[in-house]
Amino acid sequence: MCDRAVFAPLLPALEAHAQCSIPLYHDERSLAAMAQRVLADAPERFALLGHSMGGRVALEVMRSARERVERIALLDTGYMPRAEGASGMAERSGRLELLELARGKGMRVMAQRWVQRMVHPDRLNDAALIDAILDMFERRNTVQFAAQIQALLARPSAADVLAAVNVPALVLCGRADQWAPVAQHEDMAARIRGARLAVIDHCGHMCTMEQPRAVAAEIVTWLHRGA
Repeated sequence: MCDRAVFAPLLPALEAHAQCSIPLYHDERSLAAMAQRVLADAPERFALLGHSMGGRVALEVMRSARERVERIALLDTGYMPRAEGASGMAERSGRLELLELARGKGMRVMAQRWVQRMVHPDRLNDAALIDAILDMFERRNTVQFAAQIQALLARPSAADVLAAVNVPALVLCGRADQWAPVAQHEDMAARIRGARLAVIDHCGHMCTMEQPRAVAAEIVTWLHRGA
């Protein structure tokens, strides 16, 4: 449900090094369809960065057109499919509960609950940060939210994609990310030959908005790593 606002704090630093394009998804119901939207608008060769669900989209881009990707960065994300059994059912129930809350009380009310685990606890009283996140969610609608939930619940394993990456790779997360923890990123980095792992201190899941200076520095370094 994110948009350009997630990356806006990084752009002053990044645009000195790259032309930045930020896709906006609509009602695509699969990660593969989202990946095709990225590829349709991208140049023939490009650096690819994905945050959270966008990291999973980035892996689907690599799956279908890795020859076009000159480097990849995966931020606060994952690669495993939804778990089987009780854990997978709990994830499904939790996501659908948020959808029903959004349908009944609006996107902003839903986002107020969602954000509680998505930023560092010390930032929950940071009105500027929290309002920016809530405003972003309020710009989307429940049809789009339902489509993205469907895509996430049906996500495939991307273990094979990680193993096939042969371009400069950055794997980054906030140290206090409760949704996609550090151990998950250590696992991902270990599966990618030559990947750099970066862990950002005093930071939760929304790393680009919480600690933009530190995250931008890591991205700039990644952009200039040799192929």
